[in-house]
Amino acid sequence: MGARRMAKGIGEFLMELVGEAVAEVILGLLACALLLSLGLIAYLSWSFSPRLTVAGAGGLSLFLAYGAWGAFRNPSKDRRRRGVAAVATGGFTLAAATAVFLFFYGSDCGCL
Repeated sequence: MGARRMAKGIGEFLMELVGEAVAEVILGLLACALLLSLGLIAYLSWSFSPRLTVAGAGGLSLFLAYGAWGAFRNPSKDRRRRGVAAVATGGFTLAAATAVFLFFYGSDCGCL
């Protein structure tokens, strides 16, 4: 009876270990693919038009700054986020989550 339970525990441990290893590899590959695609987008946009690339980066920075301001300010009770403020806050949240993901999983990427 004890040997069966011990064998079942070892089997569960091995399944969890393999599952975590596979998940780590998948997340690493996603981080590398995301880094490569962001680099490719930057390269292609710069080769198309450097001025438009700088203007687009500036506009995106302003949009994300507005989203950060909307995310961290103290909203009044009678006002809700609407329209552009909600989209900017969502864009900032998505960019922040992507940055955290790349910080944790893209730092050990072999593609750099």
